[in-house]
Amino acid sequence: MKKLITVFVVLVTTITFAQNKNAKMSMEVDGVCMMCKERIEKAAIRTKGVKSAIWNVETHELKLIFDERKTNLKTISKNIVAVGHDTKELKATDEAYNSVHPCCKYRDEDVKKDHEDGN
Repeated sequence: MKKLITVFVVLVTTITFAQNKNAKMSMEVDGVCMMCKERIEKAAIRTKGVKSAIWNVETHELKLIFDERKTNLKTISKNIVAVGHDTKELKATDEAYNSVHPCCKYRDEDVKKDHEDGN
């Protein structure tokens, strides 16, 4: 009976840990406004395996929860740069960057200054 209980406990513990493959990580993503926030979060969420994506306009931190069995930070970064936003690891192509709305041109110092001033 002791062996049966021990085997049962080990089995339940193994199954419980095997199912928890969600990682909580964050990355830096460039942007300046709420339109950027929507685009960045949408690109991250559309990545298979991403369960949550919340980008902070002020800190540029994208907080993620994702299934490590289905995706990783590099794949998520690729999807974000594809919609025109630089990450710390990857830079968006000029074509992707130029596709963002003029108010979202985070590489432009005047645009960044306008957003800092609250305009």
